[in-house]
Amino acid sequence: MRLCRYDNNRFGLVEGDNVIDVTAALAALPAQSYPFPRTDLLIENIDSLRTALEDAGKTGARKKLADVKLLSPIANPGKVVAAPVNYKKHLEEARADAGIHHQQQVGEIQKVGLFLKATSSIIGCGEEILIRHDDRRNDHEIELAVVIGKTADRVSREDALNYVAGYCIGLDMTIRGPEERSLRKSLDTFTVLGPWFVSADEIGDPAGLDLELTVDGEPRQKANTRDLVLDVPTLISWASSFYTLHPGDVILSGTPEGVGPVLPGNTIRATIAKVGTMDVKVGHI
Repeated sequence: MRLCRYDNNRFGLVEGDNVIDVTAALAALPAQSYPFPRTDLLIENIDSLRTALEDAGKTGARKKLADVKLLSPIANPGKVVAAPVNYKKHLEEARADAGIHHQQQVGEIQKVGLFLKATSSIIGCGEEILIRHDDRRNDHEIELAVVIGKTADRVSREDALNYVAGYCIGLDMTIRGPEERSLRKSLDTFTVLGPWFVSADEIGDPAGLDLELTVDGEPRQKANTRDLVLDVPTLISWASSFYTLHPGDVILSGTPEGVGPVLPGNTIRATIAKVGTMDVKVGHI
């Protein structure tokens, strides 16, 4: 199942080049009142909603995907957990490129640990990445985004994939500089999720997925998730050993080699096998 959020917060079922409006199915979500839960209500109830979504898809209005504005498929993640230098060749390029490391030691992920990105940085691929500091280098980083489907607290690696609701493409944008990662990666628009949410049953094992990124047609990044230093189950287990993961939380699994700068006017195309392709424009504040 492929689900998207689009236009004025409509909810859609993606079939081929079309999106079917299944917003009516959301009426089956449990009612909530303040204080609201720190979870994404839709992702938390995705399994129980499946039949309602499929039924709504039989009669919902259709539009071409090319004619809608795709928003982030995950509307209310409690947190975004990110994995730095989780491809060996990216670690090597980060250590070799002064524009990336800024005279700071770049350590292995096992020593550096994970970091958090502000949820306020999230957009969908129908929105623009906005460069706020054009005097600094602003880099693209394609990553497989893992969406947690149920509460995960100190789960084992062997059981970790049972806690995954699905996947999408993630762009972990970053300003290069001497500051701490979370600051440089949490600017507004610097976490792009899309083009849609793909349920875990469509992906199966997240190892072995090809990733590719181009900027204005120029190849920049090309790799496979089999090359992750810490694979998806290990990342989930490790993250959940430090803090509880909740439905809708997103884990960005790390970017491969080939990161590079983007400028206003560029278009980033990001593709992950079994997930899809998204084009994201770069603008300026």
